[in-house]
Amino acid sequence: MTTLFAFLHHLAAFGLIAALTVELVLLQGELTAAAIRRLARADIGVGVSAMLLLVVGLARAFHFEKGAAYYFHNWAFIGKLALFLAVALLSIHPTVTFIAWSRALKRGQTPAIGADTLRRLRRTIHTELAAVVPIVLFAAMMARGIGSF
Repeated sequence: MTTLFAFLHHLAAFGLIAALTVELVLLQGELTAAAIRRLARADIGVGVSAMLLLVVGLARAFHFEKGAAYYFHNWAFIGKLALFLAVALLSIHPTVTFIAWSRALKRGQTPAIGADTLRRLRRTIHTELAAVVPIVLFAAMMARGIGSF
């Protein structure tokens, strides 16, 4: 069971990175109605992957690995979790924006998409992807027993 949960945890992490990358690529091109629909689907992928990552990760910490006491007394784990939560908060703005664009399309309207909005969305998603680097570093540190206090 431990191996299955480790696999699901990694699968969700890679799914999250892939979905964020798809969003970033779609925001580089022309935002047609089809591209906006793809953005909305990619954002659903971000949300599902993030939820799965959190649930499976917490299940591993509480039930399948070294136990919650170990992880919650490890600054690398706390840093990893804090960064994950920061990324989750950052993702609210793109999600709200993509939902608004999708609703406009459903009403038969073309959403107003300004250059400033696009810049902010790209910057946010870049930041989310950049946060993956220290998250992976913290994970590697935890796996080596680094970070306990």
